Amino acid sequence: MGIESIIVLLIVGAIAGWLAGQIMRGRGFGLIGNIVVGIVGAFIGTYVLGALGISVGGTWVSAIIGAVIGAVILLFIIGLVKKA
Repeated sequence: MGIESIIVLLIVGAIAGWLAGQIMRGRGFGLIGNIVVGIVGAFIGTYVLGALGISVGGTWVSAIIGAVIGAVILLFIIGLVKKA
């Protein structure tokens, strides 16, 4: 993985994590936390969308959409665990 790929991964992760935090009513975790949530969310989103047979494409926007979906799922699960 080249430096460009890592930078793109961090940018997509940060945007996806921030958007998911906004969707889930302010459950953001700061810059580093949002990046982590966005990256983990991208893996979750890719897995869930792939299991459902949904392809969002290969552009930046589609990568962010998939990562946001996964990050929202992750934040929802974190919220459930915190309540228990």
